[in-house]
Amino acid sequence: MSRDRADTGSARRESIQRGPNPPSVDTEASRSVWHARWALIRRELQSLRSEKTIILAIAIQLFIAAFSSFLVVGLVSMYDPSAIEGQERAIAVTGEDTDELAAVASQQDGLGVDRYDDRADAHAAFEEGQVDAVLDANRDDEGRLVVRTTVPDEGLQTTVLVVQLREALETLEYTERIANADRLAEQPLSVPEAIEASPYAGFTYTILLPLLLFLPAFISGSMVVDSLAEERQRGTLELLRVAPLSFVDVVDAKLVATAVLAPIQAAVWLALLAVNGTAIAQPFALVGLVAALSVLVAAVGAGVALYAPERRQSQLLYSVGIVGTLVVSTALPEHPANTVAKFATGSATATSWLALAGYGIAAAFTLLALRWYVDRLEPESL
Repeated sequence: MSRDRADTGSARRESIQRGPNPPSVDTEASRSVWHARWALIRRELQSLRSEKTIILAIAIQLFIAAFSSFLVVGLVSMYDPSAIEGQERAIAVTGEDTDELAAVASQQDGLGVDRYDDRADAHAAFEEGQVDAVLDANRDDEGRLVVRTTVPDEGLQTTVLVVQLREALETLEYTERIANADRLAEQPLSVPEAIEASPYAGFTYTILLPLLLFLPAFISGSMVVDSLAEERQRGTLELLRVAPLSFVDVVDAKLVATAVLAPIQAAVWLALLAVNGTAIAQPFALVGLVAALSVLVAAVGAGVALYAPERRQSQLLYSVGIVGTLVVSTALPEHPANTVAKFATGSATATSWLALAGYGIAAAFTLLALRWYVDRLEPESL
């Protein structure tokens, strides 16, 4: 009797040992899938070394972020030459009504005024290089002041000079409007007085910083388009499924490998800007914004690459889609560039936080839509 009981107990132990153990099997399968995903992600990251265009784009961004304090000075001078001290351009003012023009131009930073009674003498001085521009001011039959400007041919110095002259002429136009205000049938709206502000801060937060943060996201989308389109052309998408991965897992791994680079780059660029003296008030919000945009753009790029039959078509569709999105973004309550500037300067409003949340929700929705689309695709048809 006891022997029978022992045999029964051993049989039970054997049955338990030989029987299925779902938690252990699921754990091993889960580990195998995650190892396969990680291997595919590493493969994608290693393949980026051969993408010279991507490496060059990252190197350019690195250079801009690392030397932003030097580059801003030169770039600001392109649209605000008054920010550079010690540079003065000589201009010739001639014509029948030069008093107001000469008075305004002489007050413009970076401009030196030389009056000429004879137009021919003014243009002769311009041809000889004694002056950099000629402004000919005259009144028409209706009493309006008309200024004809002569500047050198195209070039960097001409661009800076044109910006300076434009500011002087805008000031002259404002002066003329004030002088002729009594001719208006209705009183115009009052314009607030201009305040002094640093042109470097404006350029850095409204142009340079959004450029450095948005470019990585757009490049991530372009990379996933190239990766999937190249796999389709080579016919290697099916080979990737030899690993214990579904087609959805393959696309997810490629998406992660490209989308994760953008927030990493953004964090590095923000750190370099801080080293160069550019204060960033809310860096984590900015990195989160870039991460959301990167996932959103990369998911769209993956969908385009799986839809378009050829690499060239997929890149064209992706580029057109990005340009169209940038145009549509101007209709948003707050432009993405303004959101970046507000987070960077610490002046974020409720609209800014709602925009950040909206980008995150849009990224999650687009990712789920991509997974739904991929799950219903037949890999053999690609």
